[in-house]
Amino acid sequence: MSPSFQEGAVAGTTPNSDQTRGHGFGTSPVYLASVSTILGAIMFLRFGYAVGNAGLIGALFIILLGHMVTVPTALAIAEIATNRRVEGGGEYFIISRSFGVTIGGAIGISLYLSQAISVAFYMIAFAEAFSPLGGWFQQVTGLPWDPRMISLPAVIGLSALVVSRGANLGVRALWVVVGILVVSLVMFFLGSPIEGMTAEPPRLDSPDPFILVFAIVFPAFTGMTAGVGLSGDLANPRRSIPLGVLSATVTGMLVYVAVVVKMAVSAPPELLDSDQLIMSRIALWGPIIPIGLAAATLSSAIGSILVAPRTLQALGGDGILPAKGANPFLAEGVGKSNEPRNATLVTAALAVLTVALGNVDIVARIVSMFFMVTYGALCAISALEHFAARPSYRPSFRSKWFLSSWGAVLCLLLMFQMDPLFALVAIVLMALLYWGIRATRKDEVDDLTAIFHGVMT
Repeated sequence: MSPSFQEGAVAGTTPNSDQTRGHGFGTSPVYLASVSTILGAIMFLRFGYAVGNAGLIGALFIILLGHMVTVPTALAIAEIATNRRVEGGGEYFIISRSFGVTIGGAIGISLYLSQAISVAFYMIAFAEAFSPLGGWFQQVTGLPWDPRMISLPAVIGLSALVVSRGANLGVRALWVVVGILVVSLVMFFLGSPIEGMTAEPPRLDSPDPFILVFAIVFPAFTGMTAGVGLSGDLANPRRSIPLGVLSATVTGMLVYVAVVVKMAVSAPPELLDSDQLIMSRIALWGPIIPIGLAAATLSSAIGSILVAPRTLQALGGDGILPAKGANPFLAEGVGKSNEPRNATLVTAALAVLTVALGNVDIVARIVSMFFMVTYGALCAISALEHFAARPSYRPSFRSKWFLSSWGAVLCLLLMFQMDPLFALVAIVLMALLYWGIRATRKDEVDDLTAIFHGVMT
């Protein structure tokens, strides 16, 4: 499938190429990539922390608040995906072909960074699955346990596999890890409350602020778009993307509610707050939880490392990046399915640098802000298009303007609640990206101006 979506942007590729449909996948990879990312690291490692600090009602409200952001975004993506034929580049292609390359490029760069940093986040969480072995490692070697001894080789090895084998390997692996994930969740729900658990356990003396808990947990709600990046490898993306994304979102919401309720009735707040792997103490067979965590984080990382390079490849194909010499390099693909090998190498390098931070909470907060910016922009542009009524925007599935508006406003409010300085920097960065891309395309129609003109008239 071609990474280039402008006539002649990359030699030898056109939208009508035989490669346009890539691997020809159905809806299952979209659903699996999305649901395996939703039911991932945060659910295993931080839902206990959320219940311990916010209580059951607070944790349920976090789930509600998270879905008040992601459901309007999922509906907006489903709407935009049905506006026209979808090719490679996932959300970036969908946005740029509906709202213009200048708007799409600004959102696409932010989207790519959130996807690439997510790879590192999941691999840091993957290393946490091995933390029960930390004491044994120190006893045997005399060396201090550092999760980066697992996460750094893991991200390099995973990147090497994806580069050498491509998307087919990733999709096959998703079936395996989702199976393990299902077994681990069944074992968790079949487990009994921890001994000594009372009907009304005491609350923590000094719980973390609600908005901090939300910021750490929010990446759990961002996985619903993980499968959209496979758009160029789908046989019928206009059907598979809306169906896969919305089905995964509903699945995740139901499982999340069940998990926090089970945690609240099975363990006291102090244990939920202090024990990252509290699910293993509740589960019918404890060891399945670290195995499930490893499978979930690995599948999430696979989903992200399949998606992020395709976004970067599409950005390069459109000549969006300021380093013009980098665009042809990143747009280049390998084989009949046009695997984004160069973009994967760049993504792997960025992931390795982020993994070096080593702290899952810090990386989670960074990921949260990038996704908030991306989702807020998506919802805002979708809402504006409802009023602009441009002839080129004719989706076969339509969300409601007030849902998109609500998603945009809520993203903005939550960004400033989570970290006002970072939120301001993120918004300024998005504006600079837009004007920077616009400055290099002066001969093209200003897409944002056209949308606002349609709204005003």
